[in-house]
Amino acid sequence: MNRRTWFPLVYSGADYETYGRLNLFASRIWQWLTRTVGSGKYTYEFEFVERWGTLPSGWTFGPVSAIATDSQDRVYAFQRKDPPVIIFDHRGNYLGSWGQSAITDPHGFYIKNDVAYLTDRDDHVVLQYTLDGRPLRLIGERGKASDTGCDTDGGRVLRAAGPFNKPTEMVPGPNGDLYVTDGYRNARVHRFSADGRLISSWGEPGKKEPGEFHLPHSLWIDEQGTIYVCDRENSRIQLFSLEGQYIGQWGDLDRPADIYIDANETVYVSDLKPSVIIMDKKGNQIARWESPNGHGLWADSRGNIYLADVPGHAIHKYRRRPA
Repeated sequence: MNRRTWFPLVYSGADYETYGRLNLFASRIWQWLTRTVGSGKYTYEFEFVERWGTLPSGWTFGPVSAIATDSQDRVYAFQRKDPPVIIFDHRGNYLGSWGQSAITDPHGFYIKNDVAYLTDRDDHVVLQYTLDGRPLRLIGERGKASDTGCDTDGGRVLRAAGPFNKPTEMVPGPNGDLYVTDGYRNARVHRFSADGRLISSWGEPGKKEPGEFHLPHSLWIDEQGTIYVCDRENSRIQLFSLEGQYIGQWGDLDRPADIYIDANETVYVSDLKPSVIIMDKKGNQIARWESPNGHGLWADSRGNIYLADVPGHAIHKYRRRPA
């Protein structure tokens, strides 16, 4: 949709005064659908596309937990409904789906080098898949939770434990190892070798000190080897080395749910205010605006931002326009 397409809709033989009023109304609607944020080289103009993506006839979205794009900007939505993985082209046209009956409770979904990394939260496992749905690896034992003394999602963890108790995200590092945030009933980050062998874990339950977590909800690892953990219920992002050494933290967030860092090292965060935040690699906020729910967030190679909306059962898109 663009502004020009509004005008044939608002003029169909009405008098010029009415046409002028409708034209003004359309212009104001267009201004509401687009926004310019940031400044300087971090200036963005976005067109908001609510409930993006066209499903086959008779289909509806379930709660969309996560979203990611591949090297061709195809969009993969991870929903809590069969089929769990739905694929679109960058225009929102349906391309396919996979994973029927394979995932109990979809949560995190990450793509790197055209391999998908998934978390099955309630089944306490993490998985790797090809982009056409062929399973490559499973880590953990289905249905077996580690003993943390916590019996409520997001509740008080009495003791940190090994893998897994409702894991949230798995991401590969530049060293080839796999890192998992864990999770809704644990307070740890686990490090695995590429073949799934546990190397180490770090983190303790807590609300304030470095390395303490209350629902580590997602993570990102940059090419320099810094790990960014969305410590959701502590409303902060904690930074660690690949060995788990604490580096620092970013605040002024409202329960950060997901994080993405693009090739230009621009950081995108969705929190549960809900809002979208654009930051630099030092944690300085460049832009922030209120948004629909963004339980999951991703940006494609064109700079478009996608939100995975759990309560709204939808995908939303901020289409980047030349500023």
